[in-house]
Amino acid sequence: MLDRTKQPKLTLVGAGPGDEELITLKGVKALQQADVVLYDALVNKALLKQAPSGCMKVYVGKRAGKHSFTQAEINQLIVSYAFLSGHVVRLKGGDPFVFGRGAEEIAYAQDHGLATAVVPGISSALAVPALQNISLTKRGVSRSFWVVTATTRCGGLSKDLHLAAQSSATIVILMGMRKLGQIAQLFTQFRGAQEPIAVIQNGSRSNEKVATGTLATIGHLAKKQALGTPAVIVIGQVVKENLTGLQKEIIHRKLLSSNLKTMI
Repeated sequence: MLDRTKQPKLTLVGAGPGDEELITLKGVKALQQADVVLYDALVNKALLKQAPSGCMKVYVGKRAGKHSFTQAEINQLIVSYAFLSGHVVRLKGGDPFVFGRGAEEIAYAQDHGLATAVVPGISSALAVPALQNISLTKRGVSRSFWVVTATTRCGGLSKDLHLAAQSSATIVILMGMRKLGQIAQLFTQFRGAQEPIAVIQNGSRSNEKVATGTLATIGHLAKKQALGTPAVIVIGQVVKENLTGLQKEIIHRKLLSSNLKTMI
């Protein structure tokens, strides 16, 4: 039933990389004021508990290889629900303006007379490597980083990856697991087979899996660990820096354990 007492409004909220605590306080407040929540596949469903009990929660998918609404259908749902119920919160994984098509949803809503607001989210491109102690920039190692999507609208390998491979920057690749072999082959041409690489699946979640190696070994390692989507790929010397740190930590733990046994 149409509620004419409520202003039709869209709030676009970034839900972060997956851990339910990695959403902003402002994002939580928006959920608490929602009349309808439209959420994606990569959103942690625990966040839906932040919405009022009477709030309608609508799953709209948006995951490669899985059934979902088209972007045009989602745009229409936003407007329809806003005029029907009032405040629509569009809950999207990561940050909605980083390969999230959030700008399209905001523009469509504004064109149809909705008030709009944006709550940025923590992008998986930044947070997932950080949670593995991979610093995308590091003095003396990497002065910059690129965030690139692996696949174009036509399904081919992004041309930007060819430019990225020729740079010395840290490269963060989203939506690239289905083309991991092609990516490794491309970067090997410009950086050599020993360039460090990490693949992080389900970053920040309890079922997170990580493979670190080189361009020469990553295909085998990913297959061995049965890595799939969603995953973040990081290529660059900063991955090697992280490996060195982990190795030192392992050695330190072994020494501590050995000393404790000697003392006992």
